[in-house]
Amino acid sequence: MANLGEYKRRWRTVAAAGAVAGVLVAGTVPAVAAGPGHGVVRGDRGLDKSDRGLDKEALRAALAGLPDENVTGGLIRMSGTDGRWSGTAGPSVPVADAHFRIGSVTKIFTSTVLLQLAAEGRLTLDDTVQELMPGLLPPGYFPVTVGQLLSHTSGLQIMTCATEDMSPREAVDASLACGEPTEPGRATRYNGINYFIAGLIIEQVTGHAYGSEVRTRILTPLRLRDTYVPALDDWSIPAPYTRGQVAVPGSGELKDVSVQNPYGWAEGGMISNAPDLARFFTALYRGRLLPPAQQKDLFRMPAAASGETQFSYGGLQRTEFPDGTVVWGKSGHVPGYTSGAFATRDLRRLLVYSLNPTDRTPELPYVLRIAGAAFDVPIPATAG
Repeated sequence: MANLGEYKRRWRTVAAAGAVAGVLVAGTVPAVAAGPGHGVVRGDRGLDKSDRGLDKEALRAALAGLPDENVTGGLIRMSGTDGRWSGTAGPSVPVADAHFRIGSVTKIFTSTVLLQLAAEGRLTLDDTVQELMPGLLPPGYFPVTVGQLLSHTSGLQIMTCATEDMSPREAVDASLACGEPTEPGRATRYNGINYFIAGLIIEQVTGHAYGSEVRTRILTPLRLRDTYVPALDDWSIPAPYTRGQVAVPGSGELKDVSVQNPYGWAEGGMISNAPDLARFFTALYRGRLLPPAQQKDLFRMPAAASGETQFSYGGLQRTEFPDGTVVWGKSGHVPGYTSGAFATRDLRRLLVYSLNPTDRTPELPYVLRIAGAAFDVPIPATAG
């Protein structure tokens, strides 16, 4: 079975949206070659009427050229007080509200549930894993707090020894038996094990399944009818959906991976669509899901935050562009799917995007174009 750490490694190193600012500051990115005869961007006319502050041409250009050998299709949905716009391109995206696998964007649903439990007095961000789940971490480990899990400052081992056929608890146990942890609270180290443990804590504290808590606390109140946590044995994706395809090494052929193991669970297993993600992040940033104290925690950065990609106590990536614009959100990747949701804190602009990369080359240039168009960040001319 595939190694979970390997699936995450490529995304962390080349395509995490939190690294966009660092790449833009550092210099140029490779050009994106348009496929011959392609590049038709389909706009959702129902959203175009109030786009008074958005650069429609830049948004269209961000999708132009799709499909090509690296990305078979993509979609963008913009909302917020600056206006609304939606567009799709490529045969892998049948409609603007198609379902797709959101990967690590799942983590923000998980962190929201834990912050709600904190608001209810059932745990605190300073509670340790050892207190909440005795015996999960091996004896002698440093105390690891809930806040350190959510902000990726736990110091726990990267998930290089877990495989996708394991249960969440088995995946955690296998990872903890492989390598050594570092001292928590010292630095940011993005790591899926943090949110596997977060999901286990949710189940331990509530006595209910993780997916049930997400549904009861978030999906049902917000009427997110196209978003759900798949059962671990449910590899399906409901129609209409964007088609994930990856290149078969050595052959040049594409393999359809739309139907795949939702092994990521509380750290990366959910399915959604662009309208639902926009509604979720809008409600979250407006304080509809959290009381004031936890709303502050949602954006509060730990003192140990370090590196290009940093995370709040609510699990949000904080990205500052060269012009000083700051956006918050989360990116995600599973085979055949790259997505993200980012917004200014005042919801002036909210971006939801999804791409279907073939994994032939990194999709970072495409993400950069989308980010630049969405938030008016200039992309170097040599980027294509």
